[in-house]
Amino acid sequence: MRYYPVFLDLADEPCVVLGEGKLAAEKAAGLREAGAAVRVIASKDYRRGDLAGARLVFDASDDPAVNRESWAEAEAAGILINVVDRPAQCRFIAPAIVRRDPLLIAISTEGQSPFLASTLRARLERWLGREWGPFTALIGRTRRELRERGIPIQQQTKIYKRLLASDIRKMLRNDDISGAQHAAAAISRADLGAGGRVALVGAGPGDPDLLTVRARELLGDADFVLHDALVSAETLALCGPEARLEDVGKRAGRRSARQADITARLIELARQGHLVVRLKGGDPFVFGRGGEEMRDLIAAGVDVVVVPGVSAAIAAPAAAGIPLTMRGVASSIAVTTGEGNAPAARLQQLAAAADTLVVLMAHGKLEGIASTLAEPLGRNRPAAVISSATLPEQEVVTGTLGDIAERVARSGLLPPATLVVGEVAAQAASNLDQVVDLASFG
Repeated sequence: MRYYPVFLDLADEPCVVLGEGKLAAEKAAGLREAGAAVRVIASKDYRRGDLAGARLVFDASDDPAVNRESWAEAEAAGILINVVDRPAQCRFIAPAIVRRDPLLIAISTEGQSPFLASTLRARLERWLGREWGPFTALIGRTRRELRERGIPIQQQTKIYKRLLASDIRKMLRNDDISGAQHAAAAISRADLGAGGRVALVGAGPGDPDLLTVRARELLGDADFVLHDALVSAETLALCGPEARLEDVGKRAGRRSARQADITARLIELARQGHLVVRLKGGDPFVFGRGGEEMRDLIAAGVDVVVVPGVSAAIAAPAAAGIPLTMRGVASSIAVTTGEGNAPAARLQQLAAAADTLVVLMAHGKLEGIASTLAEPLGRNRPAAVISSATLPEQEVVTGTLGDIAERVARSGLLPPATLVVGEVAAQAASNLDQVVDLASFG
């Protein structure tokens, strides 16, 4: 790293901007916003010695002769100077800035790409709404109060995490200043050994880029994350550095955590005052037992937050180029699971009632499921199986109910897998090569 990042206090300090035009005006305006005493000198008026006493200089003249002279003068006097668009003649770089006073974020690419810096600034400005300014100030006031009360740093950190995970930013976004202040006061004086919370969070089909913003925030703030076995390592990498991860996944044919034990653990951690994320593949309420966990947590007096996720029932077909509904082809959808022991008659009724049938977790019983469905729908009904949907290792096998199990077995396709049955499944073969990976739009 060539540059050392630092924020300068330029209040009432003399600063000089060389040049005229839009760029020079922007530099002068930025310095004045920081409280500096700014003098602007046109290129033709600059003379050696004009920089004397300056704390900081911008040369926006775009005049090579002026650039050389200002650089030499600043270097000799030990003045920080930035000759715009001349990296070799810069003792500092002006970063792209996200302002949410008193929160200030500076972005630098060491002069390599001003475009990239400004693009990242725009993204951060969209993510960090105007509420982050007053929220930062509120955190500052809380910190001063906690220090006056002699609260240890470790306990302060827990309070800050609770403030961050609360609805206070939403209150500030809605201009409810009084409500935010009362909520912050209540959190700062609450018993840290009580009042934990469990968030039932959907991890989506696999690709971490498909997580909701709220899910990412909770993963970053969580004390504990109890996750399914199929949650990707890339998704778990989004957890905060101090979060403790516990694998409570259920996998066929392997030793698995009992549901009662999982729920008991969630209640235990919440009662200890922790923020706990129960991270489930797909959506927590679509064959994820999220409903059972929410019911039991509420019965135990634990606060519960539900964050929906993108279910594989929707994402897997989309990733394979299969539209679940299509005008003139399919106008209804049914979703079920290949796990459990649902009667064959029920599965057949479901398939007959909808134009498109999606069967989650279908790999282990694919042959039996296809055979059962072939009775009411016919062996020639199009079918597709999508494995590891949305992930780099995604595979798609197409066929009909009569041969899909054999084709999947021959391909070596691995679970987890989603089965799609219906005329729309025939679209997979024609659309798959044209579906562009989301990452291509980065």
